[in-house]
Amino acid sequence: MFELSSMGIGYGSLLMLGLMIALLLTGMQLAFVTGLVALIFTLGWFGPDALPLVTSRMYSFVDGYIFLAVPMFVLMAALLDRSGIARDLFDAMKSVGRRVRGGVAVQTLLVAVVLASMSGVIGGETVLLGILALPQMLRLGYDRKLAIGTTCAGGALGTMLPPSIVLIIYGLTASVSIGDLFKAAFLPALLLALMYIGYVLIRCKLNPALAPLPTEAELAEDAARDISYFKALFFPLLSVGVVLGSIYTGVASVTEASALGVVGIMISAVIRREMSWNMLKDSAIATMRTCGMIMWIGIGASALVGVYNLMGGIDFVEETILAFSGGSATMTLLIMMVILLVLGMFLDWVGVALLTMPIFVPIITGLGMDPIWFGVVFCLNMQVSFLSPPFGPAAFYLKSVAPKDISLGEIFSSLLPFIGLQLIALTLVIVFPQLALWWR
Repeated sequence: MFELSSMGIGYGSLLMLGLMIALLLTGMQLAFVTGLVALIFTLGWFGPDALPLVTSRMYSFVDGYIFLAVPMFVLMAALLDRSGIARDLFDAMKSVGRRVRGGVAVQTLLVAVVLASMSGVIGGETVLLGILALPQMLRLGYDRKLAIGTTCAGGALGTMLPPSIVLIIYGLTASVSIGDLFKAAFLPALLLALMYIGYVLIRCKLNPALAPLPTEAELAEDAARDISYFKALFFPLLSVGVVLGSIYTGVASVTEASALGVVGIMISAVIRREMSWNMLKDSAIATMRTCGMIMWIGIGASALVGVYNLMGGIDFVEETILAFSGGSATMTLLIMMVILLVLGMFLDWVGVALLTMPIFVPIITGLGMDPIWFGVVFCLNMQVSFLSPPFGPAAFYLKSVAPKDISLGEIFSSLLPFIGLQLIALTLVIVFPQLALWWR
């Protein structure tokens, strides 16, 4: 019987990659592709006696206490999606954008920052903004590409802003403090949001036709609406304060803060008389679907990385990257960034994180670079992948609620300036690591 181990780690790596691509092209889900490839290579390279080693690695992934924070934050996003909190928040923020050219776009981005700080999940946030903000900007005569790009890019800020699920998964795979990651990502995330706002204001200043000011009649209509600013602003800001404040001050761990956030959102919904059994049931089902996807991808990726590590693949990848970079830390980092950008265009971010971070993080630490800082860099890289064609998930989320005359091609073309801003932010954090390590 032919043993895969006889071909050597180089050819084995190419065969593993080719098999994964072939299976993905059949339409098989990434979680099952990685699990199947892991099984094939475990049996073919080591034989059945090695199976317990792989299964023990899978167990260690799902056994982490900190992983409890993931379903909690996903549940927060699901409850937020089904309550009226986001709609009231958007209406209350109209006072910011009434008389400023491009103000509704700025208002959208500010609401996106608050929503991202409450949940850390981009799907529901992008859909909410697509329902609330995009139709209003189109109705007011905003440039279509500016309106689409602002809505979609703003909705994806949950990737960066704590409590980002991306940061939690990175922390789990890299074995670093998630609380420290939240502190490190805060300033770069705000920087990116401010870059978006600055871009919108500058473009509207240079070309006023992109964002007409509302008429006096529209201003009077908005002013006449009975908006309870206390009701609209108090609960979201309280939730943000409880979750992030408890983490940053050390009062609660990330897992404990996520539970506090869920309780806070549920109490808010009860006080607002929006809580119902159907709302709770739908939120729980949506949470289980999302977390089930993350778990299965994590199990498959953990198994694949485990068997590849046993094969000596991680040492092989490290030697290959260092050979191409000439041992330069900067070139090594740039090679990693290119790999992540390419993978992010085709794979789900969970798969990218779980497949690459166990390989990349040891190389980064071996070169003397900070894994906390690298986590922020990775997160910014994944921020780009959320918007990048051909499979940028934020674009598909927006397409699901956008007017029918808006095509995916138009959405992706509208996102190009914002992808450029993301790459600038990524470059700044690479060149100036203190942007992420300011708190030390």
